[in-house]
Amino acid sequence: MNSSTPMNLHQLLLCLVGCLLLSNTAVISQQISNEELLFLTREWKGERFDDGRPKVSDQLIERMRLVTLEEAWAVLKGANYTNQYEEGWVTINPDSVLVGRALTATFMPGRPDVQRAINEQGEKDGRIKSQNSWPIDMLVPGDVYVVNQFGAHEDGPTIGDNLGNSIYAKSGNGIVYNGALRDVNGLKEIGSFTSFFRSYHPSHHLNNPEGQLNTTLVGINKPTCIGKVMVLPGDVILGRDGGVIVIPPQLAEKVVETSEVVRLRDMFGHQRLREQKYTAGQIDTRWSDGIEKDFSQWLNDHIDELPVPKEQIQELLKTRTW
Repeated sequence: MNSSTPMNLHQLLLCLVGCLLLSNTAVISQQISNEELLFLTREWKGERFDDGRPKVSDQLIERMRLVTLEEAWAVLKGANYTNQYEEGWVTINPDSVLVGRALTATFMPGRPDVQRAINEQGEKDGRIKSQNSWPIDMLVPGDVYVVNQFGAHEDGPTIGDNLGNSIYAKSGNGIVYNGALRDVNGLKEIGSFTSFFRSYHPSHHLNNPEGQLNTTLVGINKPTCIGKVMVLPGDVILGRDGGVIVIPPQLAEKVVETSEVVRLRDMFGHQRLREQKYTAGQIDTRWSDGIEKDFSQWLNDHIDELPVPKEQIQELLKTRTW
């Protein structure tokens, strides 16, 4: 690119992320500083973990399980977040839903000098065993381990059934892994290890005293990317139906509440169609005042049995003028 060629937004974001990942090499394998994370996630006004990650509430995370990718995508696009969805995954438990708060790790192709520097810093910080276990040791319940493994395939897998069991024991969740896994049959035996990964290979990453290595860990809880999606620590991960969408924490509540309104309207519309009270043409378009009044009455009549928090339905009814 010459000096007269303007840098587009995507290139600029990649450069910024790269600078964040590669700055301050003395602590590159450490958890992101609270100061840096607070700066990057300053639009989040709610509770945080001790490490500075935004902490979307457990209740909201649980309600997110019923959100569809289409519903989340529409809200994010409306807020001008257009690079939040990634597809093309191999899955474990494809009919299940993965949802939780992101804890991120970034690996790069192995480089001995950087590997030695990071290992020395890790030893000073009291980290034990190999680098690929360091982020796993930091997981807490409700986390989703999001790993940028640069699509590594043969001799690339850093996760098999041993680390998979550790991940699940600590987080209760599966992973989003931009690379190859091994021991997939063993991972499936965990049961609820709903996961999204790029490929399978029976080999494992090399990282031994002879200096053979295929991967180097360059960031824990730093901004990373999965395909075209930037992921920040504390983002809400929603994986289902073969795709993964990344929801900034400040938009999580709006995504859930919008989804719940759509769900209620669909339930009402489907019921009335089965009853043949309205035609498909009446329901599959902007509703008339009469149908809207009927919907409000239906909400009142079924408020205690609908799959949406009662408080949310009451708030919805307050905004209606019937």
